[in-house]
Amino acid sequence: MTDYHIPVMLEQCLEGLGIVPHGLYVDATYGGGGHSSAILHLLGPSGRLLAFDRDADVIGQKAQDQRLILINHDYRWITNFLDYHTAVPVHGILADLGVSSHQFDTDARGFSFRRDAPLDMRMDIDLALTAADVLNAYTEGQLQRVFTLYGEIKNAKTLAQLIVDKRKMAPITTTGQLAAVVGHAMHRNDKEHKYLSQVFQALRIEVNHELESLSLFLEQAPMLLKPGGRLVVISYHSLEDRLVKNLMETGNLEGISHTDLYGNILRPLTPVLRKPLLPSAHEVANNPRSRSAKLRIAEKA
Repeated sequence: MTDYHIPVMLEQCLEGLGIVPHGLYVDATYGGGGHSSAILHLLGPSGRLLAFDRDADVIGQKAQDQRLILINHDYRWITNFLDYHTAVPVHGILADLGVSSHQFDTDARGFSFRRDAPLDMRMDIDLALTAADVLNAYTEGQLQRVFTLYGEIKNAKTLAQLIVDKRKMAPITTTGQLAAVVGHAMHRNDKEHKYLSQVFQALRIEVNHELESLSLFLEQAPMLLKPGGRLVVISYHSLEDRLVKNLMETGNLEGISHTDLYGNILRPLTPVLRKPLLPSAHEVANNPRSRSAKLRIAEKA
């Protein structure tokens, strides 16, 4: 399972969840099952774990354990499926956001710019829109919006113009073709790896509606937890982390605090730590993809 996806900050996640043997837990992003396997190891015979993942490839990674229910759907539907399985409220919810190692390393999925491959980027292959569709069908204004909002690219307008000009000659259908176009948009001081990462991140978020799914998930999570239950989330870029931080600190995704008559912030969750946990230097050396991870933990009052 670790070859499929190496679980990030595993021990910190388990400690943050505070596993009790008889507990009911959710792994909102199953991936290769690394986090789930560790949770199951700490659960007793009466414990239960429900896991979500919209990527059909994870079905082959399912642990053979009767205490585990693997749900092949987007975690935005978490309430519907927990209700269906009579699994509310729960002791803890874990979400390891972003793309799995398996998705990055499978060329046909098109998530990485390190190898020339079809521009797909769908986490769920049943989605209608691919990254190639976005690049070749969106207007210049729409492309600029995607690169600005989801990639935080400063010269998004220039990049969008270059893509529109390029596709007039031939459709952009591979990661290599996109990387070549991006190379002409970079400023002299831009770092190629970082710039490409921002472009691919923006397209991936647009194709998979990632921030929409995350927002819907975060709005539901507090209502699904028992009093004292924990929400543990690992994010990998500022757009994800901002939503998680806002919910945990202010009780809403906008980050606007509302207080009672005594000045106490009205929020369903309370942050367990003042600052997010970061991976150790040792973990980053062994798993470079963990380098941008931030782990936040909150507890239901």
